Amino acid sequence: MMKTILVLALCVTAYPANLASAQANDENALETCLDEKSPWEDRFTACEIAAKQGHARAQFLLGEYHAGIVGEYVGIYENLNEAIPWYRAAAVQGHADAQLKMGICYDRGWAVPENDAEAVKWYRRAAEQGDAVAQYFLGSKYDHGEGVPENDAEAVKWYRRAAEQGDAGMQYILGGMYDHGEGVPENDAEAVKWYRLAAGQGHAVAQLNLGYMYNNGEGVLEDYIQAYAWYNLSAAQGNEKASNNKDKLRQMMTPSQIEKAQELSARLFNRIQGMKDDD
Repeated sequence: MMKTILVLALCVTAYPANLASAQANDENALETCLDEKSPWEDRFTACEIAAKQGHARAQFLLGEYHAGIVGEYVGIYENLNEAIPWYRAAAVQGHADAQLKMGICYDRGWAVPENDAEAVKWYRRAAEQGDAVAQYFLGSKYDHGEGVPENDAEAVKWYRRAAEQGDAGMQYILGGMYDHGEGVPENDAEAVKWYRLAAGQGHAVAQLNLGYMYNNGEGVLEDYIQAYAWYNLSAAQGNEKASNNKDKLRQMMTPSQIEKAQELSARLFNRIQGMKDDD
C-alpha cells in the first residue's frame, strides 16, 4: 500500500515539472521563431513548432516562408499551396497581415479560386484593424464595384483612412478624387492639401499636380515660383509632362522668379531627402 502511495506521489510531483518544461519549450519555440537575429533554418523549425501550437504570428511567418517572402529561399522557394493554410490559420485568429494576404490571394486567384467577395471579406477585416494597404484595396473594390456594389463614398472613406496614416500613394489618390469630384464634392483646396502631403514625400505625379494647381491658381493663389519648383522636382524624377510644363512656365517668368524657384526647389528636395533618410 505504501509503495502504491509513493508511486502516485511521484507521478503528482513529476507532472507539474513536465508541464512546466513543455510550456518553457513552447515559449522558446515562439521566441526563436520571432527572433530576427537567429539563423533562418533555426527560425523555420521553431516557427513550425509554434505554428502547430496555434501562435498566429508564427503561422503567418510560416506562410511567408512557404510563399518565398522570408527566409533563406526568398524568391526561390515559392509554394502558395503550402502557404495558404498557414495564412488562413493566422487570419482566422485576427492577424491583420495574414488577413491582407488572404485578401490578395482571393483577389488574384493565387492558390485559391479568384473570388472578389472573399477578397473583400479579408480586406475588410484587415482594414478595420488599421492596415493601410488593406484599406486601399478595400477602397479600390468599392471604387470599381468588385465584390461589392460600386460606391464612391465608401471608396473615399477607405482611401482617406489609408491616406491619414501617411501613405503617399493614398494621399495622391484622395487628392485626385477631390480634384475631379469622384465620390466627394469637387474641392480644389482639399485636392491641394492631399497633393501637397504626397508631394512632400516625393510622389512625382502629386508634385506634377501640385505644380499645376499653383500654375493655374486652383485651390491656392496663382504662384509661378511654387509651380516651377514642384514641376522641377517631378521632372527630376523623369516625369516628362512636368518637364514640359516647367519649360512652358519658364517662358512666362522673370530671371529673378526663376532663381527663387530653383532655390525653393533645392530646399524642398533637401527636406524630402531628409525625411527619407530618417525612415
